[in-house]
Amino acid sequence: MRKKVILAYSGGLDTTTIIPWLKNTYDYDVIAVCVDVGQGTELEGLEERALSSGASKLIIEDVTDEFVEDFVWPALKADAVYEKKYLLGTSLARPLIAKVLVKYAELEGADAICHGATGKGNDQVRFELTIGALAPQLKIIAPWRIWDIKSREDAMDYCILHDIKVPMTVSNSYSRDKNILHMSHEGLELEDPSLEPQYKKLLQMTTPIEDTPDEFEIVDLEFIEGIPTKLNGIAMSGRELLSELNIIGGRHGIGVVDLIENRIVGMKSRGIYETPGGSILYKAHEELEHMCLDRQTFGFKQQAAVKFAELAYNGEWYTPLREALTAFVNETQKTVTGTVQVKLYKGNIILTGVASPYSLYNAEIASFTTGDLYDHKDAEGFIHLFGLPLKVRALMRLSREEKGE
Repeated sequence: MRKKVILAYSGGLDTTTIIPWLKNTYDYDVIAVCVDVGQGTELEGLEERALSSGASKLIIEDVTDEFVEDFVWPALKADAVYEKKYLLGTSLARPLIAKVLVKYAELEGADAICHGATGKGNDQVRFELTIGALAPQLKIIAPWRIWDIKSREDAMDYCILHDIKVPMTVSNSYSRDKNILHMSHEGLELEDPSLEPQYKKLLQMTTPIEDTPDEFEIVDLEFIEGIPTKLNGIAMSGRELLSELNIIGGRHGIGVVDLIENRIVGMKSRGIYETPGGSILYKAHEELEHMCLDRQTFGFKQQAAVKFAELAYNGEWYTPLREALTAFVNETQKTVTGTVQVKLYKGNIILTGVASPYSLYNAEIASFTTGDLYDHKDAEGFIHLFGLPLKVRALMRLSREEKGE
């Protein structure tokens, strides 16, 4: 009986090439598994492509709701942003995809899991850390670390040699990843940081700035314990809300990021990220936290957010530290409930109003008008004590100068 391998299948050039390579190299029965995390139209025609490439069958599992609820929302609540720019669109999806691959490896009795991540990329780490955490007994096959194919052009030639139709041309062979949170682009002219991206050719979720409307659009969001629940007064599921917000943000050119980032494996790479809906949610959520969190909690949470983002980026989702940080974040979100209104205009997200029943903003204290809760005279004693170390140091310096030291 032929051994089975589960292939993480997207239908792109790499995984299309991998199917015949696995059969020719290992004589495996290749079971292609496509994990739907909101790719949309990318799934059209996938079964025909997989079977014609030599897979014994294609399994498609839609886990978009789980992706939003159990991965995107925790990152949003944590305010997790990698290197101040990247909202972790690909990073958050990889552990869930790997989890589903493990599930089908067990159901199908497969000996191995194969992925199409390159030997220079982050995804190999993310996939393999998750597989190792959930099913350490499974063999992992990473063709880009084994085969003689050295480029995307080589992969196209391999497919042509084996009479397999490839899903793109050399001139448009960007390395892309799409899910309900974002779309990423790498390769071609983007590999030269001195070149401006060809946005009109490149962008797929977002309108180029010069083509956006000349009128602004108002968006109202409601959060309950850090999770967005209503868009413009309408209650929605996470999937519905993020999908609709992608459309709204996309037409106003929101959330396009050009980033030279530090990969896990030690090199820098350049990527263009489109995250229209996510960018709006992060902005609105942060503004609500400014109102609802005390100074110490907000300050420490900013530090935790950096670590949370690093763990997610590195594929360390199923780790005790990430779980502990999520527990901390959830505790902070108990009062992050309220409404936020923003104005969208030519790539900008402009806050126009925020309100919460848990607001720590007190107009009686903050106002320039003297109220009962704050006496201006109290500030004198506070400043004296707060600045006492500075005065002691200054007095010491004066004393030493007087002694000629």
